[in-house]
Amino acid sequence: MKVKRKGLKRHRLVGWVFIGPAIILILFLSFIPMFQALLLSLQTGTGNALSWGGLANYRRIFDDRVFHQAISNTFFYLIVQVPIMLILALILASMLNNKKLRFKGIFRTCIFIPAATSLVSYAIIFRTLFANHGFVNYLLVNMGILDAPFNFFTDPTSARIIIIVALIWRWTGFNMIFYLAGLQNIEYSIYEAAMIDGANAKQRFTRITVPLLKPIILVTTIMSTNGTLQLFDESVNLTGGGPANQTITMAHYIFNTSFEGMPRFGYATAMSFLILMMVGVLSFIQMKAGGKRD
Repeated sequence: MKVKRKGLKRHRLVGWVFIGPAIILILFLSFIPMFQALLLSLQTGTGNALSWGGLANYRRIFDDRVFHQAISNTFFYLIVQVPIMLILALILASMLNNKKLRFKGIFRTCIFIPAATSLVSYAIIFRTLFANHGFVNYLLVNMGILDAPFNFFTDPTSARIIIIVALIWRWTGFNMIFYLAGLQNIEYSIYEAAMIDGANAKQRFTRITVPLLKPIILVTTIMSTNGTLQLFDESVNLTGGGPANQTITMAHYIFNTSFEGMPRFGYATAMSFLILMMVGVLSFIQMKAGGKRD
């Protein structure tokens, strides 16, 4: 018995030796900075001239109309873009998982390529496409839909739609790969049995594919939600937050607060912690809603 206990202790010690460096790195690179950021969020002032302000920064959030607009914009992107993107990714994955489909590798690569494109590069592409003399305006004018080029980036609705289209174009292929991996773990015999029983394509999709991919759908939903709440590049590079902050996101406004004009690091950190709470609450709700077993 003593020999077994010694062997068990030795195994535990070896385990701690292996995970020790990772714990130390996470502690110094994540948790200590988070604690320092929490202290910073309780300080007011600009630049390095900071003083203890308590919850003043958090109270200020309730009166900041620009941040309220940023929250509204971000949740608009979340509510519209995420469901469309995930549904489209699921449909494409189901289509590309067909054994009879030829050139599947080419189609999968073409759909996934946008996810590997540089954020700045694809923003420039979309700005060029929707510019006054861009390809989209050229088509619309020549087809007789518009009499003159339309400035998409000065209209709040069209500017938001461009951001949503850009997000769908970039991230649909990324989520499709997750669904493809899940579909390839489903026995094809299940679909064959369903076809023998007379199930059509829609019934096979809703009664077999979606229920069996439920855990992966939950994961992609949480990742997409978290990513959208932290949306930054599209707002900065596509629209610059305009017109009149109608497309600005929370992360973009936090960046402006920190690095444009007089930096207000304490207030920016307080807004960052609010995003952290939003991410945590939404992730918890999604896990509770999607984690139920039938």
